Parts: sequence; C-alpha cells; structure tokens
Amino acid sequence: MKDMQVQLEKLRTDAAECALIGDLATDPKKRELFTRLADHLTVLASEVERAIAESVKHN
Repeated sequence: MKDMQVQLEKLRTDAAECALIGDLATDPKKRELFTRLADHLTVLASEVERAIAESVKHN
C-alpha cells in the first residue's frame, strides 16, 4: 500500500511539472504535448488513488 502512495505522489508531482513546462513552453507543439502529458498523468494518478481507496475499503 505504501508503494502505491509513493507512486501516487510521483504521478501528481510529474503532472504538475509537465503542466508548468507546458505553461512556459514557447513552441505551441511542445505546449500542447506537455499539457496532454499533464492531463494523462493526472488521470493515471486518479486511477491509482481510486485503487488505493478500493484497497482500503476491502481491508
């Protein structure tokens, strides 16, 4: 369970970093890429968070 929490925090951190890079990018394609990466990592983090909640509920 602890490893899932660590991965959740890493995904959230990576998503925030991608969003920041996207905000700072001057190239429109890079901005779009990093924004999409941030969105994808946020979805993945939400899935891990849901899995943690399910695991806690079943224990």
